[in-house]
Amino acid sequence: CKTGSVCGVPLASGLRESEKLPSPIFTPATKAASGHDINISEEEAGQLIGRELTTRLKEITLSLYARGASHAESRNIIVADTKFEFGLIKNGEEETIILIDEVLTPDSSRFWPMADYEPGRAQPSFDKQYVRDYLEEIKWNKQPPGPSLPDEVVMRTREKYLEAFRTLSSKDLA
Repeated sequence: CKTGSVCGVPLASGLRESEKLPSPIFTPATKAASGHDINISEEEAGQLIGRELTTRLKEITLSLYARGASHAESRNIIVADTKFEFGLIKNGEEETIILIDEVLTPDSSRFWPMADYEPGRAQPSFDKQYVRDYLEEIKWNKQPPGPSLPDEVVMRTREKYLEAFRTLSSKDLA
């Protein structure tokens, strides 16, 4: 990491690209009016939604990650990172935290095969990184609308997603 931190969380010095962190970290973000999420620090999250709710979301997030990473590890997959989205349902004075959107999918996570894992370099993956790499290769300016993807990129991405599904679930969609 060039800055030595992620969302205000200091990282150990000397980490190499793709190297496992000593422990998972909580990196909150907030929704932008349009476009990408905006990364914020845990302190900023506490200021926006309250310290107590931020602490609870951190506990839930790290617990979900631990369960997902443990399952993936048992299938020889590393969950390098992931994103969870939460909402609140209010019923009078009572608020219930709910997990929303996708959970531990190739769109919201980076899945790396353990057999090919080698810190210090980019990792092969079963996720949307293949599309990101293609878009970087063609130097897309990241302004909507996005470019059309060639059939080869679509099919290769599909294969990666199916491989992730088969490996993690021990099932097939065919």
